[in-house]
Amino acid sequence: MVAADEVGITADRFSLQAKHGDERVTIRRNQDTNHALKGEYARTSRPCPPFCIQPMEVTPEVETYGELEVLDFIEKQVSVGSGVLMDARTPDWHARGTIPGSVNIPYTDLDPRLGADEFTIGFSLEQLGVKEEGGDWDFFWAKDLLIWCNGPWCGQSPTAIRALISLGYPAEKIKYYRGGMQMWELMGLTVVPPAE
Repeated sequence: MVAADEVGITADRFSLQAKHGDERVTIRRNQDTNHALKGEYARTSRPCPPFCIQPMEVTPEVETYGELEVLDFIEKQVSVGSGVLMDARTPDWHARGTIPGSVNIPYTDLDPRLGADEFTIGFSLEQLGVKEEGGDWDFFWAKDLLIWCNGPWCGQSPTAIRALISLGYPAEKIKYYRGGMQMWELMGLTVVPPAE
């Protein structure tokens, strides 16, 4: 049996609160020091393409984050509404569990080359604070984004980042969590069902 809070996030931090839909969720690490990954995120190899190792940097303007930066983003930006933690995975992946505070905007809903129409793109952009003005998109109110997907082998978030930039989203307002769900689970951090 493991003592409560034996496994911290950092040496002086054991948990944080996140708003997930209408609920508050405590994010902490799994306290079972014998826990091991199972299932999809325990796999080390997938056919490439499409599951090729993604670069650390999507574009020079987009900063790449690790788990501690993701937690800070949730606490300091998502919690006050100035940022969006965007799960860029398709709905079937999102339904398996997500990072607390995430909003699912599938990468396919942002890219016309992948079948996204103007309505779908518009709805997605509005969730990110973008406003339509006279038939054009006004990115002045665009929120800071932290975009993630399944992990270093998943191209969904890099595709979403490139699509957003091509639509005019300011690259300096976008961050990339390359580790995605695989690293989140590897660190034993809280995973929740999609918000209602």
